[in-house]
Amino acid sequence: MKRMELLQVKAGTLLEVQVKPRSKNFKIVVNRVLTAFCTQSPVKGKANRELVRELSKIFRKKVEIVSGFHSKRKKVLVHDTVEEEVREILTTI
Repeated sequence: MKRMELLQVKAGTLLEVQVKPRSKNFKIVVNRVLTAFCTQSPVKGKANRELVRELSKIFRKKVEIVSGFHSKRKKVLVHDTVEEEVREILTTI
């Protein structure tokens, strides 16, 4: 299986997230792509806010969406992290 793509940048680590809105429970599934099942609908940014809030809890760092605000496929920046740290946290999910 191909490893999930992570990109180390000056501010932290970028990762690609596939968002599935209107799910029964919030959960993260890690395969080749990180998939986030959000409970909120994508109306007025509700799913985006839920995604940022939940990923911030998981990584215990500031998280922000840098692209894909209106798409199901988003680029998310986890501030002040290194690639290995993000990969390790994701393997424990």
